Order: sequence, then structure tokens, then C-alpha cells
Amino acid sequence: MTESHLYEWECGQLYAGAMKTELIMSTYNAVRALRLTLLSVTRQDVLPDSVCIADDGSGPETAELIEEMRAAHPELKLRHIWHEDRGFEKWKILNNAVESSEAEFLIFIDGDCLIHPGFLARHIELARRDRYSCGSLIRLTADATAAVTEADVLEGRVFDRQWLGDHGCIDRFTTWLKTSPWPRPVLDVMERIWPVRRTWCGANASAYRDAMLAVNGFDEEMKYGGGDKEFGIRMRNSGVPGRHLRFTAPLVHLDHPRGYKNAEHIAFNRQKISFARSQHKTWTTTGLEKGSSRDRDQ
Repeated sequence: MTESHLYEWECGQLYAGAMKTELIMSTYNAVRALRLTLLSVTRQDVLPDSVCIADDGSGPETAELIEEMRAAHPELKLRHIWHEDRGFEKWKILNNAVESSEAEFLIFIDGDCLIHPGFLARHIELARRDRYSCGSLIRLTADATAAVTEADVLEGRVFDRQWLGDHGCIDRFTTWLKTSPWPRPVLDVMERIWPVRRTWCGANASAYRDAMLAVNGFDEEMKYGGGDKEFGIRMRNSGVPGRHLRFTAPLVHLDHPRGYKNAEHIAFNRQKISFARSQHKTWTTTGLEKGSSRDRDQ
């Protein structure tokens, strides 16, 4: 074991027993996907202290599912935060989740992502105050998404290379690597040297809550298409860079339509991303605190 590996292992062992963790998942009117995602959480090798469902304005069916899952799986310690549906406001509801959380370490996924049994343990293992962790996705096709059953999730078939290959979901070499085909130490080294930019991925990321508060959370002005990337840039600018979990924290993403995708919003977001990068921005005036002038770069 190298010195850096030993340091991470020791940190993981220490923090896993000492810090309070919360899994935060965003959702919007996707009851089937949320049920499957929550079932994948029940199969985790290490459970979080709590699970927050950050609900961007779903109807009553989502609340009913959460009550059903709370009764069936009390070990998950679910909490549900909701605001009125005003269009895509994912970053606002996530800010509400971060602000109201009592945990020190927060792990983020979307409510349509099925997480491998070792997913949370890997994020916790790599927890460090001076960096965040970010992963990637195995994207299911529409046909594969329709084919997923609760048994596939509970018995782990949906993460199996054979199942993914049979359903046409392994489309390139890097996708194959995300199925963890080699021993963990090999994949760990590949994550460190793989030439990919370390950016926050809203469907697979983790950080200490105080590091997120230090940059004022997510920019609530941003809609679909880049809010997570802009947040990651501000985190890095604040001295908290990303550590990629490209191959060792696998999850599969259920396919769904994106009716909220808007070219004008995406163009606006790109301007914000470019500004944050070029101006070394750390603070947003439209985050947890509103109208603050703390960011001297503005």
C-alpha cells in the first residue's frame, strides 16, 4: 500500500466511525425511479445516518412513496423536503437540503440513479476536508430502463457486466471500466492518472458540508445544464479540488425525457461557468445567502 493509499484508508476508517453522513437525492415526479433508487440504498454495505429526498415540487404520489418506504425500511431514516413546483429549481431545493442537514459529510445522487452496494462506502472512504469527490454514470438505454425490476436492483443484477451488456448499455471501453472489471487497487490508480477534468457531478458527488457552505452552496439562478459544473469550479477555486471516482463508485442512471432542457438556459449557464473559471470565483450571490457582497471577484 502506497503512502497516499494508506492515508486515504486511515482517513476513511477514522471518518466512517466519527462523522455523521447524509445521502441527498434530488427528485421530481419520478415515483418508479425513486423507488428503485431507494431500494438500491437499502443494499449498501455502509448506510448513511440519514437520507434526504430533495423534492423539486413533485405531486402527492412522491410523498406517498416516501411514507411507504419509511414504514418498510426504517433503517434508512428518511426525511423529505419539498417546495412548490416553479419549474426546474433543483439547485434551490438542494441548497435547502444542505442548509437543513445535520450531517458533516454529504453524498449526492439523483433520484433516478441506482447505486452499487459499495457506492457509499467508497465515498466515505475517500472523505477529506480539503477536496470533494466526483464520479460518473453508466447510462441505461430506454429499453434497459423499462426492463429493470425491483429484483434486479435488490439482487444486484443491474450492476452486472453481463446484464448491462445484454441490454446494450456498454457502449465504450470507459463504460466497461465503470463496471469494475479489475481489482480495486488497479482501478484506483487509473482514476488518479486518467486524463479527465475533475468536475462536480450532481448525480455522483460528495463533500463536507462546511466546504459547501464556504462557497455559499449552489447558484440558484442556474437551470438545467451546468449548475453542478459551476459549483465544482467554485469549490476548486476555494482550495477544495475534486478527486475522481470514475471507476470505483459505480451507479447506473435510468433513462428519462428532459422536457426542462432549454437552449437559452444552457447558454446562460455556459457564461456563468466561463466567468467562474476565468475570474477564480468562489462565492455566488444567488446561493444560500442572497445579495451578499462577500465575493470580491464580482
